[in-house]
Amino acid sequence: MADLKLLRAPSKYVQGKGALLKFYEETKNLGNSYLFICSNSGYKMCHEKIEKSFEGSECTTHFEVFHGISSNGEINRMRKIVQEEGINVVVGVGGGSAIDTAKACAYYEGLPVAIIPTVCATDAPCTGLSVIYNDDGTFNTYIFYPKNPDTVIVDSEVIANAPVKFLVAGMGDALGTYFEARACVRTDSPSLENGGISLSAMALCELCYKTLIKCGYEAKKACERNLVTPALESIIEANTYLSGVGADNGGLAVSHSVYNGFTSLEECEKTMHGSIVAFGTITQLLIENAPKEEIKEVMDFCYSVGLPLTLKEIGVTDTSRVMLAAKKACAKGESIHNMAGDVTPEELYDALLAADLLGQDYFK
Repeated sequence: MADLKLLRAPSKYVQGKGALLKFYEETKNLGNSYLFICSNSGYKMCHEKIEKSFEGSECTTHFEVFHGISSNGEINRMRKIVQEEGINVVVGVGGGSAIDTAKACAYYEGLPVAIIPTVCATDAPCTGLSVIYNDDGTFNTYIFYPKNPDTVIVDSEVIANAPVKFLVAGMGDALGTYFEARACVRTDSPSLENGGISLSAMALCELCYKTLIKCGYEAKKACERNLVTPALESIIEANTYLSGVGADNGGLAVSHSVYNGFTSLEECEKTMHGSIVAFGTITQLLIENAPKEEIKEVMDFCYSVGLPLTLKEIGVTDTSRVMLAAKKACAKGESIHNMAGDVTPEELYDALLAADLLGQDYFK
């Protein structure tokens, strides 16, 4: 049982069209020598705006394109640059891997970290943890940090110009936030920060879900045409801040365990994180025997934005493989055990196939 309630979040969150032109203004209190750890596309999309924001300042900036995964080798390479050049602010520019590399580098060097996400595919920008891989790409560990990033700056124009599949995957990841947190509250399970779940955290999680339902379809349409609209702004905030801070302080349940289970299947290796989380959320609602209206609302939403409703859409065509994923999803220590009454692999298997059958009805 989690005794003390706890809430953590980034110290500052800035979002809007052209936000990167204010990057220096929003981070000048952090230091005067910056290392930007960029993905390839992150560098291309952001460096001009960032450099423009430093015009007339006395700061030094170093842009370094990193090699693709947040591995120990890459983190050490960045730390060396920090030490040799006297860097005092680390910035991650890109998707999850660039962000995780920057967080780790800053943590080991005892420096502040700022985050510039270039996609809204997961809620990594605001969270106080990193996924670290070995240099060969295999999973190594999670690092849990004593605090969340100092500043997160999201330029809506950058997000609007990124492929729409990332925005949709981010909505899938965000879809689990409220339902997983609600399940944790029911069983008094701890959040990802290992504290009790506060009213504030639940309010963020609930707002995250309501925003998806209200704005998801319109935001996807806008993103397809690279347009920044109020609906897109709302979904960027839901995917990045509400989902990130919500999940961090709200806890996980079935949706993310289903993701962990299915990633062990080769055929799902290329499926985006948020796509599997969305299917896992429908599965969780069936396990909970949630009201029919709630299940319908979630499935209608997934259908409208193009999130998967069937096993086939997440890459599984042979249902005999589902039991392997179900067993992995129910391994010791998985968040599925935060559910009331617990869940066995057999129960999960049945719920996954039932979700698939309901999903197939949408395509008839």
